[in-house]
Amino acid sequence: MSIQRLFIDDTVAGDPQTREIRRRIGARSVRIVSGPRQVYDHVLCAPDPVAAGKVTLFLTRNRGAFVRDCPGTRQYTCCGYRILHVGTYCVMDCAYCILQSYFHPPVLQFFVNHDDMHRALSAVFAEERISRIGTGEFTDSLIWERWTFLGQTLVEAFSGQNRAVLELKTKTAAVDRLLGLSHRRKTILAWSLNTPRIIEDEERKTASLEQRLAAAARAAAAGYPLGFHFDPMMIYDGCEEDYRRVVDALFARIAPDDIVWISMGTFRFMPALKSIAERRFPESALIYGEFVPGLDGKMRYFSALRTELYRAVVEAIRRRAPDITVYLCMEDETTWHKAFGFSPGGNDGLARMLDRAAVQHCGLDETLLG
Repeated sequence: MSIQRLFIDDTVAGDPQTREIRRRIGARSVRIVSGPRQVYDHVLCAPDPVAAGKVTLFLTRNRGAFVRDCPGTRQYTCCGYRILHVGTYCVMDCAYCILQSYFHPPVLQFFVNHDDMHRALSAVFAEERISRIGTGEFTDSLIWERWTFLGQTLVEAFSGQNRAVLELKTKTAAVDRLLGLSHRRKTILAWSLNTPRIIEDEERKTASLEQRLAAAARAAAAGYPLGFHFDPMMIYDGCEEDYRRVVDALFARIAPDDIVWISMGTFRFMPALKSIAERRFPESALIYGEFVPGLDGKMRYFSALRTELYRAVVEAIRRRAPDITVYLCMEDETTWHKAFGFSPGGNDGLARMLDRAAVQHCGLDETLLG
């Protein structure tokens, strides 16, 4: 998808990176603005603000913290992930995407004040702890590869230290510009996986399952450690067998030793998403499943349904890769026990489990393990 409207904050108009991105995009309409108000007004006046935000880019500064802790919730086990806030929103169009309701209005923003970003990362690299950091909380990590040098910048920054690992999570196949970099295994390239039915019907403008796995195989051949995320998993008639086939397709392409971790999480959403999804995706039946309010206020599938699907998929993974690190995203310890037969022991236990996987596969300093 091409950018139709480019807005540039006047505070970054002279930045060399701004000029380069502007040249690469070649947008038909470019406006220099003082703050985001005009950008928001442009998007909100569109018949479909969510769609308009996907073709409108605002180049600006991140005036907040670049590195943040994953918010998680007290009621569910959190892995201690940290977020590198490089931009917002996405050009792809998944029916279930929480970003449709999370940002108001939803606008593509890219933060060009990378000197501040590098200062924040330098502070992280100096900490006496292991950090697992990702850019995929508020955007897809690799959509920016067409227009920016973000991937190269981050891979090179992380390659020079051994206390933190970067995870770039995506539904694209945009790895070409990363393959020749000296990453020293401090960057994990990770893919969100789903069944072909869900990808075709609900994950529009994303790479196919075959394209994602082919890109992952190329990344592994270039020496990158890999991650995979079955999230959000959808429950429908025949879903268990469909997800087993995805597991088979994954291990037909990727050796278990190349994988740092695999996560699983079922579809959950804030109630505000329902009306947006109904309006934008009237043919989608995703939001009409058997949902109940969770402890965090999000709508979730019934616990028994979630557990049954988790158990089926983790068994399929274990048959192929008995020693691989598999974990649940935002589930309680009861669900862990029912699905896996154990629980990691709360947030600290899961964080230690994933830290050990990062040490093993990415060469982080093992003396920092708690």
